[in-house]
Amino acid sequence: MSAPRRVTLLSHGPNCLDGLTCAVVAARYFADRRFEAMFVSNRGIDEKIQGFSPRHPEHEELWITDISWQESETSKHLNALAARGLELYWVDHHKSAIEARERGALAVDFTDYVLDDSYAASRLLYNYLCERTASQGLSRPGLLALANLVRLADDVDRWLLEVEGSRELALTVRAMSQEDAYRALLAIDSNITYGPELERARKRVAAGLEATFRCADATRSVVELPSLGLTVVSAECEGYTGEVAERWRAEYPRAVFALYDRLSDAVSFRRGENCDVDLSRLAAHFGGGGHEAAAGCESPVPPENRPARIAALIADTLSLHYS
Repeated sequence: MSAPRRVTLLSHGPNCLDGLTCAVVAARYFADRRFEAMFVSNRGIDEKIQGFSPRHPEHEELWITDISWQESETSKHLNALAARGLELYWVDHHKSAIEARERGALAVDFTDYVLDDSYAASRLLYNYLCERTASQGLSRPGLLALANLVRLADDVDRWLLEVEGSRELALTVRAMSQEDAYRALLAIDSNITYGPELERARKRVAAGLEATFRCADATRSVVELPSLGLTVVSAECEGYTGEVAERWRAEYPRAVFALYDRLSDAVSFRRGENCDVDLSRLAAHFGGGGHEAAAGCESPVPPENRPARIAALIADTLSLHYS
């Protein structure tokens, strides 16, 4: 009888609750297999996949979750590995990835894949593996115990914020090292009880929020677009861009928030409660992506007077493409 296939998972990171939860879901499902989770940013995904060269792909599986790639060479590399026997799975929910696949890009001969923006990637993966477990007549109690964690990750990643504790958990894992966050979530119980590492990180979050609110208030730049009935609000933050947007939503209900994070050198897009701009489309103009209500890209402007430059650029883009 042949040995079980080794499983490698590449997931979005670092410290993305959805990407981490994908890894935890897979680790619980493959608890009886040789399993390794690796986390990679959007910037590094092509290099990471192209560097994945197992000696015996016919004895391995590769799962890619909550992330996609850009380069055609990456697709060629994956197809070459699939032709040599690698089992290859992809689970993603980003609209940019779904649309790219529909256009004929990301054309890879997957063993199976799930592309659906109805849920976050972790919930798609959880549902897929639960269905597989049931169809095979297997028992995976460790997997089933993750239902609440998956609900939290899905709620915050799609920016619904309807489940109590979802945003707090997302912020808490971001305040931890990637390894510590993964280990803490892998050991978490079905009630999402915070252990000592999670509790210490939660206290660090409180201090970080106070600092980023001060930074954002001091650098805020606002551009009005009367013809569209929109406001563009930009600022610099020290992390926690989503929390800054949430704090300002009541003040700017018809706003697009374009918030530069000094820690990641990236811009996060959020929108006011009465704004229906598709932020994934907006981010795509600058080489980024994401979801309708939450997206991001690398900084599209030089450092000098950055918030005003970003606000003006986003206002021009909205006027050109959304009028």
